Amino acid sequence: MKREPYYITTPIYYPSGNWHIGHCYTTVICDALARFHRMLGEDVFFLTGTDEHGQKVEKEAKERGVTPLQFIDPLVDELKSMWSLLDVSYSRFIRTTDEDHIACVQKIYQKLYESGDIYKSEYSGYYCTPCESMWTEAQLKDGKCPDCGREVTLQKEESYFFRLSKYAPRILKLYEDNPEFLQPKSRVNEMVNNFLKAGLQDLCVSRTTVKWGVQLPFDKNHYSYVWIDALSNYLSALGYLSSDDSLFKKYWPANLHMVGKEIVRFHAVIWPAILMALGLEPPKQVYGHGWLLIGGDKLSKSKQDAIKYELTDPYELVKRYGSDAVRYFLLREIPFGSDGEYTNERLLLRINADLANDLGNLVSRTCAMIGQSFSGTLPACGKSEEVDLALEEAANGLFEKVKGAMDRLNAPDALGEIFSVVSKANKYIDETAPWLLAKDESKRDRLATVLYHLAEVCRICAVMLKPFLTKASCLILRSFSCDENEGFEHVSFGALKAGAKVEKLPPIFPRIDVKKELAEVEKLVKERKAKEKKQATPAKQAPAQAEAKGEISIDDFAKIELKVGTVIACEKVAKSEKLLHETVKIGDETRSVVSGIAKYYTPEEMVGKNVVLVTNLKPVKLCGVLSEGMILCAEDENGVLSLLTPEKEMGSGANIR
Repeated sequence: MKREPYYITTPIYYPSGNWHIGHCYTTVICDALARFHRMLGEDVFFLTGTDEHGQKVEKEAKERGVTPLQFIDPLVDELKSMWSLLDVSYSRFIRTTDEDHIACVQKIYQKLYESGDIYKSEYSGYYCTPCESMWTEAQLKDGKCPDCGREVTLQKEESYFFRLSKYAPRILKLYEDNPEFLQPKSRVNEMVNNFLKAGLQDLCVSRTTVKWGVQLPFDKNHYSYVWIDALSNYLSALGYLSSDDSLFKKYWPANLHMVGKEIVRFHAVIWPAILMALGLEPPKQVYGHGWLLIGGDKLSKSKQDAIKYELTDPYELVKRYGSDAVRYFLLREIPFGSDGEYTNERLLLRINADLANDLGNLVSRTCAMIGQSFSGTLPACGKSEEVDLALEEAANGLFEKVKGAMDRLNAPDALGEIFSVVSKANKYIDETAPWLLAKDESKRDRLATVLYHLAEVCRICAVMLKPFLTKASCLILRSFSCDENEGFEHVSFGALKAGAKVEKLPPIFPRIDVKKELAEVEKLVKERKAKEKKQATPAKQAPAQAEAKGEISIDDFAKIELKVGTVIACEKVAKSEKLLHETVKIGDETRSVVSGIAKYYTPEEMVGKNVVLVTNLKPVKLCGVLSEGMILCAEDENGVLSLLTPEKEMGSGANIR
């Protein structure tokens, strides 16, 4: 086959740690696509990596008393380890702290500055720290970040701007002339109606207050602001503007940028505009997939108790069920382009139904019957009957159906086609009853034909599964003495040679007792939560009557800063049953506060409450969540807590005296 270039990318990740299965979704999808295109004979470059600059990293490193690079290096290693665990076959893992990336970003800034597409002005707008995004007042949704719904802060500083507004007409024309550029179609409507038609604002692309970034070549007081730096990784990884740009010439424009729906705007509006300003072609396609929800908002209250004990750690999931099972769930269970939901029960049911009962059982029975009736040697295929021809037709048509689904980027449909043939083969066993044929010596030739058909379907399905199930597919091929590197050129029925040795395998996917496993998982997660809570929660103080408190002076008390704050957002802390994470507005600023009150207040009850809090405590992290203050409560003799609130309505930020 002709080796056409194929360039596929994930977005680069902020390496925050605390990984869960939802973080794996985009990368596993891209890995399956990359593997599939390699098997088509295409020359694939698959890029992923980390976004390491910006205010969040600088702030967290400072809190830990280390340099940003010292803070980020272990997290990057952890992410690489996770990709290795899941058999992710990237061509390059790029870091925005890589020297070649920094050099490329500086050249891009210089080029845009010289062309007049970057200019200096003063920024006045609203900044969302978690998203590292700046917004105008008109872009805010109910006064909050339109992407994540969190509070924003008004900021002013000297900045350089990219003339994004200049490119709005060209981006609209890009959408009109290239209907496949942005998928699914719902994302196009969102970009056009919410951003392009509303009018694009020029984009702030530098900071002076944040030094952890790429220093601008034309102004040493300014450092790159996230999106030109981050998005340029798709070019820098290929050597764009370097002394060796051979990869860039081969692979650009990218075939596919796969991203989550929350960052479509950056990839389908800002990125094409930057490329246009550089005189480069946009990527051929941007796909904004849905989210994998873990205890999402749509779940009822009755289900919330069940999701408290979901096991979502990719390391633990792979340890218990294998990388193929985790990959399969991500690729099969989630309706592509839409949101999907993860629970341990859904994962286990998928493993049992598809992998253990259908695929594993088919391979196991086929190998066992060949072993019993033909001493582990594949018999020759005799004359096919109607039932055999139907199975041959299904096997021969499988490649085109799978390819059609993968051309649409629809891995769930591709796997559905493969497992449809697996199901037909299992039904074929029931229809042909080889165990009865084995009892009649006169039907030995018929038995040979049936078992050959089953073996060949196992082989063809194993080849088609290679992009998805990276380990099981190779085990199946080896069991039939096939080359595990066998590609799509060998997916026609009849390629398997009679006389090949057939090895009986232990169960590829052992069946799981779902009820027992769910109980064990719940016990495991409970023990972890209890351990984490014990580590994070200080020992409870004895009641005042039991221990005399030392007197303090008025000067000591004056050191404590007490203010009124308003809780504007609240959620449970994932690693704790006791803790709530509140976002508290205190005058013109917002604080992240963690409180041990989840037993007495729900997140919904907390939102909108005026609370009294200590605002000059040293910030700490509890269960991985930053706490920048302490909400005060009263405690009765039974240990029941009640929030302290002002008697009269007081404005947010009011001092307590």
